[in-house]
Amino acid sequence: MSKCEQCIIRQFSSLNALNKSELIRISECKETVTIKKGEEIFREGQHLDGVYCIKSGICKLTKLSDNGRQQIIKFVKTGDLLGQRTVVSNDTVNLSAIAVQDMEVCFIPKQEINQAFQENQKFSGEVIKVLCNDLREADNTIVSMAQKPVKERLAYFLLHFNDDFGVDDEGFLAVQLSREEIAGMVGTATESLIRMLSEFGKKGLIQTKGKRIKIVDNAELERLAEGF
Repeated sequence: MSKCEQCIIRQFSSLNALNKSELIRISECKETVTIKKGEEIFREGQHLDGVYCIKSGICKLTKLSDNGRQQIIKFVKTGDLLGQRTVVSNDTVNLSAIAVQDMEVCFIPKQEINQAFQENQKFSGEVIKVLCNDLREADNTIVSMAQKPVKERLAYFLLHFNDDFGVDDEGFLAVQLSREEIAGMVGTATESLIRMLSEFGKKGLIQTKGKRIKIVDNAELERLAEGF
């Protein structure tokens, strides 16, 4: 089992604000878990007994709508923490977390996080900063979904994927998502999403290869995302 104080992943999360003794304490009680692609980490409405630190892999956070459709809210990647808001507020989770590729996560018990939150001002400040950033992203997404046409939303999310996950050696987005998953994020039917990707390809904005997508004309895609 890797030690938290030696783990480079914590540099990307609020765990970076913990001191050495706190990290050693967490290392002694954490549990490393492997999550297979398609498996749930937790389900909407569930009480969590701790937080999950994403050591490797990507998961999607989804919300079940009234008509039974799973709406993708965001994607969570290596270095992020899952469950901070729920643990701090002592509430149930309002989203489900599902692996979109094989993952390795470290589960940290609730009592350890709460103790650090109460005793370490720097850590509690970092957690609050992350929660505020999540609210800001949610506000931006709400505006985008409410005001932008579908093509602008698709351009926006493709650029967002590029910023969040980067590209592989061939320039394709480092995350491979199904057309259904992208459609769920954009908020459109899968058939409409496929037609728009084809149109983007014909205009030279992107290139596709199976599930893989490469942004070819970043500037023009940004213009489209902004409504120009």
